[in-house]
Amino acid sequence: MGATLTAIALQGLLWFSTPTAHADPIDDRFLAALQSRQITYKSAEAAIAAAHQVCTELGEGRTKADVAQEVIDRSGLDPYHAGYFVGASVGAYCPQFSD
Repeated sequence: MGATLTAIALQGLLWFSTPTAHADPIDDRFLAALQSRQITYKSAEAAIAAAHQVCTELGEGRTKADVAQEVIDRSGLDPYHAGYFVGASVGAYCPQFSD
């Protein structure tokens, strides 16, 4: 089930719009981190939801490498940017999974 949720969240990750301003400073830092690496996404909400799904997957015992591969498969990001997305997600929303 987790992979399906990740797929749904990541389908909306890429393409089209730039981030919009949010009141939450954690969300703002996360979106700025994505922008710093030219990672684009359909909406800020989709990117944030995908980041939270990364944390959910890690909480279920999946490795960062496995989650990054799923990001690659579902979003079309290259390995570097997928790894960066996972790292930015962890840094922003689930630092307990930091190494």
